[in-house]
Amino acid sequence: MGYEEHKHHSPTNVNCAVVIVSDSRTEKDDLSGDFIVKSLKDSGHKVLSRCILKNEAGSVRSRLNELLGDDSLRVIIISGGTGISHRDITVETVSPMLDKKMDGFGELFRFLTYQQIKTGSVLSRSMAGVINSKLVICLPGSLGAVTLAMEQIILPEMGHMVREATR
Repeated sequence: MGYEEHKHHSPTNVNCAVVIVSDSRTEKDDLSGDFIVKSLKDSGHKVLSRCILKNEAGSVRSRLNELLGDDSLRVIIISGGTGISHRDITVETVSPMLDKKMDGFGELFRFLTYQQIKTGSVLSRSMAGVINSKLVICLPGSLGAVTLAMEQIILPEMGHMVREATR
């Protein structure tokens, strides 16, 4: 079965959760979270959960475990905490939980980011992987990064990634 046939057999709408990791964002000014939710809904997906958490490993791990226990969820998108400052803990928190890491996601994201912001792309630790047959994607918190990832990687490939993660 070729790539196009795999995509043809992939789900076109899936249940998602959105987690924003930030010490400063609120529901009123979370433009990145708003964009993720709107993009998912406009593409026919459902957003079953959305929350904003502080950059605290225990909170992120706890919420992720709750979401992983929801059998109806297929995709968890985490935005924020992927940089290199001492407060950025998303990658260190999520990585040890992964059953499988999707190295190509981060590589492609950084390549596309490089085309926009050049060498500043090396600061991104965006990543994706699978935990308990659920797709978990960790993105930077900026609206530009979220827009790039949603439009050029996640939405075009999400159904295919979910299909493969659940096989």
